Amino acid sequence: MKKIGFQAAAIALALGFAWYLVANTVDNLAARNIASGFGFLGREAGFEIGETGGLAYGAADTYLRALAVGLGNTFRVAVLGIVGATVLGFLVGLGRLSENPLVRGATAAYVEFLRNTPLLVQLFFWYALITEAFPSPREALSPLPGVFLSNRGIFFPLPGSWPVLEGFNFSGGGHLSPEFAALLAGLVLYTATYIAEIVRAGILSVPKGQLEAARALGLERRPTLRHVVLPHALRVIVPPLSSQYLNLVKNSSLAVAIGYPDFVSVANTAINQTGQAIEGVALIMAVYLTISLALSALMNWCNARLLARG
Repeated sequence: MKKIGFQAAAIALALGFAWYLVANTVDNLAARNIASGFGFLGREAGFEIGETGGLAYGAADTYLRALAVGLGNTFRVAVLGIVGATVLGFLVGLGRLSENPLVRGATAAYVEFLRNTPLLVQLFFWYALITEAFPSPREALSPLPGVFLSNRGIFFPLPGSWPVLEGFNFSGGGHLSPEFAALLAGLVLYTATYIAEIVRAGILSVPKGQLEAARALGLERRPTLRHVVLPHALRVIVPPLSSQYLNLVKNSSLAVAIGYPDFVSVANTAINQTGQAIEGVALIMAVYLTISLALSALMNWCNARLLARG
């Protein structure tokens, strides 16, 4: 009974302190003639967004629409980043266990170098590489048919539409802006190093008896990896993967440093124009909390399905 009383008192104190903070903040804002509340979301934004991800947007649209465009940009880089980092991480993790010393050494050097370099520095590097080292569109590099690398970004073909040089730039096909390409490259290459170590640890956790049994049955290396090793290793790999996916989503907020208009960047612009920093920061926290909880729930569901299959 005493324990319940202490808990009730602690909760009451916490709620009282929270109420004091809210009331004090509202009074201070009113004293300084600073508006409060989320009514500003319905007002005209008055600024353009350089990259809208296919969503219709103009300066005459509302702040809510602008934030929706920023959220769409965040989702786009997060989804592509998770897919790219997962594929690359698995390949590098397998390379770390390769019997070829060159492959094993190269993947180890890649992991150690990028893991020990700040992500923000890597983003600056990739952005500078694309905007400064790549040539102009008229002299664009073409490593593959229909793919062009220039300081205006990366152009690639789409079904029924190929990029064609017209004047000083390309038209048609798909296009990745320098900001998006640099952010995506940085997030994928950085996160893949951590996923690679998770994959390596998961594979090493498989009992050697399983491998010996596969060899005794005459299975070659690739079928052994696919049918014996990975099904067992995934039970160890999947749980920590969720942490890396969450880190990638949160690290995408560094996009503001290289000018990519993600949700944080658009929210910061709205805060600067309206002066409603508390509401803006609250929106940022709520969005990233919602994304994190949804992604965590999805990964927990996948892990439960994996365990249920035995």
